[in-house]
Amino acid sequence: MSVLITGVRLYGEGEPTDMLLDDGEIKQLGGSLVAPEDAEVIDGVGLVALPGFVDLHTHLREPGREDTETIATGSAAAALGGYTAVFAMANTDPVADTVVVTEHVRGLGARAGLVDVHPVGAITLGLRGEQLAELGTLAASGVRIFSDDGHCVADPLLMRRALEYASALDVLVAQHAEEPRLTGGGQPGGAQAHEGPTAARLGLAGWPRAAEEAIVARDCLLARDAGARLHVCHVSTAGTAEILRGAKRAGIHVSAEVTPHHLFLDDSRLVDYDPVNKVNPPLREHSDIAALRAALAAGVIDCVATDHAPHAPQDKDCEFAAARPGMLGLQTALSVVTETMVRTGLLDWRGVARVMSERPAAIAGLPDHGRPLEVGEPANLVLIDPDASWTVRGAELASIAANTPYEGMTLPARVVTTVLRGRITAHHGQITRTVHD
Repeated sequence: MSVLITGVRLYGEGEPTDMLLDDGEIKQLGGSLVAPEDAEVIDGVGLVALPGFVDLHTHLREPGREDTETIATGSAAAALGGYTAVFAMANTDPVADTVVVTEHVRGLGARAGLVDVHPVGAITLGLRGEQLAELGTLAASGVRIFSDDGHCVADPLLMRRALEYASALDVLVAQHAEEPRLTGGGQPGGAQAHEGPTAARLGLAGWPRAAEEAIVARDCLLARDAGARLHVCHVSTAGTAEILRGAKRAGIHVSAEVTPHHLFLDDSRLVDYDPVNKVNPPLREHSDIAALRAALAAGVIDCVATDHAPHAPQDKDCEFAAARPGMLGLQTALSVVTETMVRTGLLDWRGVARVMSERPAAIAGLPDHGRPLEVGEPANLVLIDPDASWTVRGAELASIAANTPYEGMTLPARVVTTVLRGRITAHHGQITRTVHD
């Protein structure tokens, strides 16, 4: 079925235009287009059209923790958040360190049919950081990103070998940068919050900036020597931004992401010990937030990635030290980026397209996503209402879990319609394709 979108502004620029979508691509652009008889017509007046968003860092929990999220429900959250492609992290149960698991994830994503779900392969067997997974076999099956996210590949020799293989296979290694000897590596008594005055006042073990920065600096040098592409997950400190700036100037092939919550929330949120605010890496200080925003605007940090991390109530409604780290992010990402980057004047809507669609698609090597809104290009796009506002309620989000740090907040901008290959997947807060049970 054709789709005619009337009176929309591309990238929020210029005069309103009509868009005709057919056969999975943008067929026509211009004023007063005539809709085919069977076309669905969407009133785009007042809306902004952007390329569909791409998330390099999503936890969909299936297989293993379907009580917190499934690929179907996570796909629904992604479509409602304006995403047309997501990368599902490997820390499932069983771990995505075999083709059996990655193909299972890919198949469930295709069955849901709401976003393109790409499995991320584990760097090491079982995420144990001891022995490399079969990177070549996984790459041959179509896996393009490898990560032990949730765990750092702390052994420098093992990381060097992973980068050397990645260079030969032309795949991306994405590192969770955390020196475990400085944080406790998730063990009892380990780091719980950013190391600073707030953690000291609250009696929480500190997670120092250096734990992230030391691994990022080390891995940039290893990537340089291996001629490999390195991606740094969830950058959280001003120092890491400076290391990335220097590495890029030196010609090292490194990219990086920042989460919406690290652009918005600081460690003062921990004053009531609410575990909904516990995340890894932890919420930092105002100075870090300012540096991360500036680095994203300047392209030192390439893109926004949600690190969408659903958790069951029993894993969050407990004492802070025992709580699992992580936050929901797929349906709130656009609004948080609007609040932190657009309303502050650091990005315009074309800049939002760059950091939420174009750069992540290029980093992942997705040829059909993050493309210009032009005739002949794939019809993967999102329509947003820049003037809308909405109040976040975790229970009303599409995820099974409800652990959002934005509960009760009123945030700006809202996704109106998401289109995947010319098919409407979400419209006015409702999924428009059947999600299979």
